[in-house]
Amino acid sequence: MANTKSGTHGAKHTLCRRIGFCLWGMPNCPTNSRVIKTREGGDATSTPKAYPAGQHGPTKRRVKLSTYGQLLLEKQKLKTFYDLSEHQLTFIYHNSKRGIGNTGDKLLANLEMRLVSIVYRSGLAPTIFAARQVVSHRHILVNGRVCDRASYRLKAGDVLTINEQHSPMIAKIAKESTVTLPPYLEKDANDKCKVTVTREPLPEEIHVDVSIIKVIEYYNLH
Repeated sequence: MANTKSGTHGAKHTLCRRIGFCLWGMPNCPTNSRVIKTREGGDATSTPKAYPAGQHGPTKRRVKLSTYGQLLLEKQKLKTFYDLSEHQLTFIYHNSKRGIGNTGDKLLANLEMRLVSIVYRSGLAPTIFAARQVVSHRHILVNGRVCDRASYRLKAGDVLTINEQHSPMIAKIAKESTVTLPPYLEKDANDKCKVTVTREPLPEEIHVDVSIIKVIEYYNLH
């Protein structure tokens, strides 16, 4: 499951290196030191690469961003965290503007309730990238029916399952997950491959290191 539409492992963490920390808290992100194997077969600790990629990355000074640059960065962080294209995020933003309620809160909820996001948050897949593959390869059932649309918008009461007979390796990963579920999800005590969306998430329950206000400000300029 290493290869996804987002590119190689390094490409996934390009923005992490730029901002100096991993957006998803992954221990294997280049911004973290980790144990690696040497050519001799021993173990060594890698040097964290918490700097921009490229030849001059390690020595490049971090410049202070302009106001617009700060807004753009927060938008990029949100897009990267949820593994979205520019078009997808813009589309979801415009949908979130409709009707009553706070646009930022609705934007977060709409992003969080996408099928691929819930598969990731529930531990049915270890990363947002693996979650996209699991969904697109038809391993996830929603209310007993296969759903291969990563963008499918879930609602309270929807039940996600993995058919263990058809997808034994995916089921094994889900069973071994140690992810702490957010309050709006519930995993079956007797079936680790079954997750129920109990309700819509509250803004404070959605953990993503992004200033959503700045994201809204960015889109208000366009």
